[in-house]
Amino acid sequence: MVTASDTLPARFWRVAAQRKAGVALRWNHLGLWNDITWADYAEAVRALGLGLLAMGGRRGDRAVVLSDVRPEWCQIEFGTMGVGIQSVGLHNTDSAAHLAQAVQDSAARWLFVQDQAQLEKALSVLGEMPGIEKIFFFDGSGLHALAHPLVADFEAVLQAGRTFNGNHPDRWETEVGIARPDDVATIVYTSGRTGSPQGALLTHSNLMFQMQAMGQLCPSQPGDDQLGFLSMGAALERYFSLYRALDHDIVVHLGKGLPTLLDNLREISPHVVMAVPRVWEKLYTTVSMGVADGTPTERWAYAKAIELGNRVVACRQSGQTVPFGLKLQYALARQFVLNRVRTLIGLRRARLLVSSAAPMSPALTRWFEALGLTMVEAYGQTECSGVATISCPGEGPSGAVGKALPGTEIRLAPQGEILVRGPHVFGGYLQPAPEQAANLTDGWLHTGDRGRLDAEGHLHVTDRIADAIELPSGVRVSPADIESRLKLSPHIADAIVLGNGQPHLACLLLIEQETVARYVRDRKLVVTGFANLTRAAEVLALIQQDVDRVNREIGPHASVSRFALLETDITVHDAEMTPTLQLRRKMVLEINRSLVKSLLAGPAD
Repeated sequence: MVTASDTLPARFWRVAAQRKAGVALRWNHLGLWNDITWADYAEAVRALGLGLLAMGGRRGDRAVVLSDVRPEWCQIEFGTMGVGIQSVGLHNTDSAAHLAQAVQDSAARWLFVQDQAQLEKALSVLGEMPGIEKIFFFDGSGLHALAHPLVADFEAVLQAGRTFNGNHPDRWETEVGIARPDDVATIVYTSGRTGSPQGALLTHSNLMFQMQAMGQLCPSQPGDDQLGFLSMGAALERYFSLYRALDHDIVVHLGKGLPTLLDNLREISPHVVMAVPRVWEKLYTTVSMGVADGTPTERWAYAKAIELGNRVVACRQSGQTVPFGLKLQYALARQFVLNRVRTLIGLRRARLLVSSAAPMSPALTRWFEALGLTMVEAYGQTECSGVATISCPGEGPSGAVGKALPGTEIRLAPQGEILVRGPHVFGGYLQPAPEQAANLTDGWLHTGDRGRLDAEGHLHVTDRIADAIELPSGVRVSPADIESRLKLSPHIADAIVLGNGQPHLACLLLIEQETVARYVRDRKLVVTGFANLTRAAEVLALIQQDVDRVNREIGPHASVSRFALLETDITVHDAEMTPTLQLRRKMVLEINRSLVKSLLAGPAD
C-alpha cells in the first residue's frame, strides 16, 4: 500500500533491509548469470548517491544515463533519487545530437555511459555540453590508454560515496527521508515516434501509484523470475525492471538486449515477460521458420495443435465451457506439441505476457493464447508513467486494451481522441515546445490517439490521429490495423500504410531479411544484399501473396492497391526507428518521398 509520504527511495531502502541476503538482480556477464543480493544492491545505491553529494551534488541536480540494461543503471536510479538528484535516462541507440540536447535541456552535471562506444559518442559532442563536470563509464574495455580529465571509472563515484558514508553515517537515511511524493523522481524521454523526443517529468507519486496499480492487475508470485532486456530509457521498462521488485518478491534478470534475447529467454524461462509487438512477432517468426523446416508429420501435428488451441481460446472468449473432448485433445496437444513450441522460444514457465508500446495484432495474441499462454495488452504513454489501461485475462473482447487503471479516468474528446486523467499523469515536459502546451489541460492528458470505448468501458485504440486515413468516399481506414495484419507475415518486418485523401491505399514494406533470404536460398536462387532481395521478382511475388491475404481479410473498402519494398534495412540503431522498435513514420516518408509520390500517383492497379 502506498502511504501519503511514500517515495521510491524510501520503499527501496525498506525492501532491501527486509530481504538482505535474497537475490535482487541477476546480471549476465561474459555468458554467466551473477547474483546481486539486496544487501549488495543497497550498498551500491547508497554509495552512488553519497558519491554525487561528495562531488558537490545538490537536490534538484541532474545526471544523464546512456546505457543498455545494466545493474549500474539500477544503482543510479535509486541512488540519485535517494539524494534528490534526478536521473535523465536515454537509450543507448540515441544519437550524439540527442544526447547533447538532453544534457543541455536538463542542465545535467554528470553523465554515465556504458562503454567505449557510448563514451566516444559523448566526447564527440563534449563542446556542446559545457555543464558536464564528469563522465563515468561502466565497462572500461578498450579504455586503458584513455586519459581525459572529465572521464572516470564508475567505481570512482562509488568509492567516493563509501568514504563519505564513513564520515557521515546518518546522511543517507536523512536524505531519503527528505524526499516528498510530489518531488520529481526521474525524467523519461518520449520515444519520438511522431516528433522530437521530449523529457517528461515524473514524480514519486506518479510512479508509486503506477507501481501499486500494476501490482494489483499483473501480480507475481514470490520467487518469480523476470527478464529485463528493453531499454530502461522507456517508462514501462523502468517499472518492470526497477520498480516492480519493490512491490513483488521477484528476481529480475538483466539480459543483453535484443541480440541475445532468445538465448536469454531459453536460459531463464521467465514467469513474466513484457515486450513490444515487434518482439512477439519475432518469436512467432522463429516458430514459423522452425515448423517450415520440420517433417510433414511435424507440420501436421503443429497445425492440428494450434487449431485445437484456437478452438479452446474461442470457447473461453465467448464465455462457453470448453467441451470435455476438446479439453482432452488440447491437453494432449500441449503435452506433446505446444510445450515444445513454448520451450523453443523460452516461454515454457511463462504465466503472463505483457505487450505494450504499439498495437498488437489480435491474431498474434490468439496464437500465443493457443499455446496456453496468458497475454495482456497495455496501452499508455510516457506522460502517464507508461500505462493508462491494461487488459485483464478473460475480460473484454479481442483487440481491446482494457479499462482505465483503478483510480484513473479515460474519456474521448469529440473527435475521438483518447484523454487520460489520474495520479499517474505527469506534470509537464522538461523543455516543452509551444505546440505541446495543449497536451495537458485541466489534468487531462491529450494522447494524440483516436479510440473508442465499448459499453463495458473497454478501450479500443484505433490509430494515431496524425496517421488517420480518410478516403474520398468518406470511408475511414485504420492504417494500424492493416499494418499489424501485414506484419503477421514472417516475411514482413514492418509496414506503413498510406493514402489519406487519395483514391487508393498504398503501402511501404520492410522485409524480414532472414526469412526472405531463406525463401530465396530454398529455391536455389542467388541473390545477395538487402537491396537486391527487395528487387527480386520472386520476392515481390512472395510479398504480393501476403498483401493479397490481408486484402481478403479486410475487404475491398480498405484494400492495399500498391506496395513498394524499402531497399535499405532499418534497425533500432537507425534514426528511422524508435527504441521501442516502431518506425518513425514522418522520417521514413520524408526519406522516401519520391517513392511515396509514385505509389500514390495515378489510378489504383
